[in-house]
Amino acid sequence: MSNPEYNNEKGSIKIADDVVGVIAGLAATEVEGVAGMSGGIVGGIAEILGRKNLSKGVKVEVSEKEAKVDLYMIINYGVRIPDVAWNVQENVKKAIENMTGLSVVEVNIHIQGVSFGTSAKEENGK
Repeated sequence: MSNPEYNNEKGSIKIADDVVGVIAGLAATEVEGVAGMSGGIVGGIAEILGRKNLSKGVKVEVSEKEAKVDLYMIINYGVRIPDVAWNVQENVKKAIENMTGLSVVEVNIHIQGVSFGTSAKEENGK
């Protein structure tokens, strides 16, 4: 895989895979129903990542003109998963294509967990 490169009379522009990953992570977390990106499963529980680690919940394959994206997410309890996943796919595809000019051929969604929206204080009754 090679990073996309655009040449013009002023020079060239190269877009790193990590940039595409950050764009995808931000676009995914903008969708209502997405609690956050997942850093994987630790001890049987999905680990939710903060905003600084958005690209870690994203795997991208970028060629010169195309991108394939895998998103590992945690969703909010009570949402309809297929609807949220569809909205994420659309938002990610649109964001990457608009910002990079790449054609997004796949956006694969991997639901790693469900967030119940409670903090440790609420769970302990405090």
